[in-house]
Amino acid sequence: MTISVIEPHGFCAGVTAALKKALSLAATRRNDSNPQALKPSNPFLYCLHELVHNEIVVEELKKRGFAFVENLAEIPDGATVLFSAHGVAPQIREAAKARGIRVVDATCPFVERVHKAAREFAAKGLRIVVIGHPWHIEVKGIVGEVEEAVVISNVASAREFCAATADTNACLGVVSQTTMNADEVADIVAVLKTRFKVETTAEVCNATKLRQDAVKAFGGDAVLVLGSASSSNTARLCECAPCRAFRAGTMDEVKLLDFSGVTHLGVTSGASTPEEFLKAAVAWLRGERT
Repeated sequence: MTISVIEPHGFCAGVTAALKKALSLAATRRNDSNPQALKPSNPFLYCLHELVHNEIVVEELKKRGFAFVENLAEIPDGATVLFSAHGVAPQIREAAKARGIRVVDATCPFVERVHKAAREFAAKGLRIVVIGHPWHIEVKGIVGEVEEAVVISNVASAREFCAATADTNACLGVVSQTTMNADEVADIVAVLKTRFKVETTAEVCNATKLRQDAVKAFGGDAVLVLGSASSSNTARLCECAPCRAFRAGTMDEVKLLDFSGVTHLGVTSGASTPEEFLKAAVAWLRGERT
């Protein structure tokens, strides 16, 4: 079996910047005079949600003293919290400020631009549509920027929205989760434009699109995408593969995969997947085992 590494792959700029902030914060706190602070039973740094959706990264940060929580109420007053790369709603920022919680913001700049676009569309009186998955942390943050928003996750739900909305004169302001399938985002916008006036900035981030385009262009007979099951951009890479697609989030998962019949395997990784994991997986697949 021939193994080819697909370029580009792995960390995007937003993930790299978020991880740099986390490591810098951990290094600063490690100089704390209180040795108890490093004990897992007494976490001294908090991250609201996973910094990025990758279990390898999260486990490494736990070792460096981070506690991951899903609600601001789990963080003591006056503590330090790292906001994840996915962004948060303004209400979260206000609540943290009111409780004296020190915030270190690792929100991806591209996500910040989506928040800004949603606010600007709302200020113009447009009805806000967010293309994305309603359960995703990034989408929850975007929706929190406006009083009311409709979340559309696929072409079928876009058509349903069009059919259920009587006011064809409505003007929509459309934004998108940054890790969606680029082709699907374009298709959803096209459907909405058949019935409404649309102002839009809806697009995935450039890093997401480049990785998706590289997978689509791969000429082999199977693709292995390395990344977590909870990672949206990893899932989209699997979806856009023009051939068989496998996914693995750990070396144990890689070793369980059956590549029978595959002659040319392309290996790529999600935007939150460490390069060391990809290198280890490729080495194992090529038989470089110790």
